[in-house]
Amino acid sequence: MKIVITGASSGLGFQSAKLFIQAGWQTVVLARRTEKLEELKAINPNNVTACYFDINDDKSPEKLKEILSSGGKTDIYFHVSGIGCHNRELDLDKEMNVLETNCKGFAKCIDTAFNYFKENGGGQIAAISSIAGTKGLGAAPSYSASKAMNNTYLQCLRQLSKMVKADIKITDIRPGFVKTALLDSKRNYPMLMTPEYAAKKIFKAILRKKRTAIIDWKYAILVFFWKLIPDCIWERLNIDTK
Repeated sequence: MKIVITGASSGLGFQSAKLFIQAGWQTVVLARRTEKLEELKAINPNNVTACYFDINDDKSPEKLKEILSSGGKTDIYFHVSGIGCHNRELDLDKEMNVLETNCKGFAKCIDTAFNYFKENGGGQIAAISSIAGTKGLGAAPSYSASKAMNNTYLQCLRQLSKMVKADIKITDIRPGFVKTALLDSKRNYPMLMTPEYAAKKIFKAILRKKRTAIIDWKYAILVFFWKLIPDCIWERLNIDTK
């Protein structure tokens, strides 16, 4: 069995990759920072391939298609790459940078994987989105909006797979706060999870081919109540981490 993981050099990508490698999967790990990928390769040099990959590069779709096709058929494409930031000031460069990576880069890779599986007998696409896509968060507009886009995009592809009669499973993984470089180390976050803990939940969700997986149960309860809050009330709330 073969899995290709983008964004494998840190956080959830790194820890999830370790679990797939330890489980005996043929694992292809992709990231811009290749030094951390060598640590993954050292776990099982004969079963791990490490490659430089930038999802924002204009040629990323062509390169990803080549990676998916080489070394035997890919069974799972796991998209972890993503960035985010608090941006109450609406710094335009920050907003555009997040949208470029989390929306445009996301779509380029997810579409490439979808078309690959459509042409090669099916497979599974898993992607890290976030519970932040559930409701608009004023402290992080581009991040929250990009994750809502991820949620909807994956749902669209789930429907599209039925329309084109392709055997493609879509797994939308929505973590809560995880202690990774994505978070501001100067802020306090509620119900903070370690990457190791979250990765174990993610690993199981992918293998079970779950449609949507909120990581973990505490955040599933939180999201349930979030959805019940009317927009007129939600928009008056000062939701942020201090």
